[in-house]
Formats: sequence, structure tokens, C-alpha cells
Amino acid sequence: MANETGRIEAFSDGVFSIAATLLVLELKPPAVNLPFWQGLVALWPGFAAFLLSFLFIGIMWINHHRLFQHVRRSDDVLMLTNLLLLLGVVWIPYPTSLMAQAVTRGNILDAAIFYNGSYLAIALLFNLLFYTTVRRGLVDREYAPVRHIARSYLVGPAAYGTCLAVTWINVPLSLAMNGAMALYFLLAPSLQGEAARE
Repeated sequence: MANETGRIEAFSDGVFSIAATLLVLELKPPAVNLPFWQGLVALWPGFAAFLLSFLFIGIMWINHHRLFQHVRRSDDVLMLTNLLLLLGVVWIPYPTSLMAQAVTRGNILDAAIFYNGSYLAIALLFNLLFYTTVRRGLVDREYAPVRHIARSYLVGPAAYGTCLAVTWINVPLSLAMNGAMALYFLLAPSLQGEAARE
């Protein structure tokens, strides 16, 4: 980790960990008027939203780390765009909470639009951070891995935009696509890196 970017990465790691921790605060105890296990099962929307969003935050942290492995120096614009991305990260617990509540109350469409729209905004912020590092010459000279990161990131806004559009047609499908995107961002950079080495 370069000294010049070390503080940015350390601060970012702290924000990612806090955002992931905040997700668990939205999990509620079982209702007292139900048997314990039945009450716990009734809370499944909250657990599902927690797991999905924890997965997203973890994968964003992994990709943030992958990108910063190639960032060799920082400037004010990089710090600002990184802060904007972190704003999106700490935002995640809020749409997650609304999504879990909507499943139990029945107004899932509006909450899903808000939820998927939040991830579209984060995908745009990730691309903004990436292109800031490239356009301002902040990445190292080993450019091939950075190109693989670029290919993965370019998919994000279009795919999350599609998830958002599908929400009006089929909410469960849009959420499943959102989960598939998380797996894509986890696996794609590694697979592209292996292909390049071969």
C-alpha cells in the first residue's frame, strides 16, 4: 500500500466496515405474540435484505481494494470522488431497511425502485472513481489489470439500469438480477485476470 494512498484506503476500510455493521441494527427481535421460531421465520425479509446488502458492501470493498492496488498517488479530486463513493456505501442500510419493511407491508414496488436506483447511483460513483484515477494518471504503469477492472466497471451502470427498469415489470426478477450482479463483480476481475495471464 503506497504511503500516499494509505490514509485514503484506511479511512475507506473504516467506512465500509461501519456500513456493513449498521445493517445488522435493522434486524428486529421476533414478535412477542408468536412462538419464537415462528416469529423469527416471519422476519425473513429483513434477514434476506441484510444478507444481500452485506454481500454488496463486501464485494464493493473487495473491488475498491483491487482498484487501489494500482493507485500510486492521490490528489484532491481522487479524495473527493472517493468520498462520494463512500457516501453511497453508508447510504445502503437505509434502502435496505425500507426494502425489508416493504416486503412485510406489501408496498414492495416503490421500495424496490428506490433500492435498485440506489445501486445504480453507486455503480455510477464507482465508475467516476475509476475514471478519475485513470484520467488523472494516478494508476501504476502495469495497465493491463486496470483495463480488466475497466471492463468490469463499464457493465455496472447498464446492468443496474436494466435492473431498475425490470423493477416495473417483475420485482423479484429485478432483485435476483441485482444479486447476480454482485456475483459478477466478485468473480469477473479474477476471471479476466486469469484469461490475460493465459
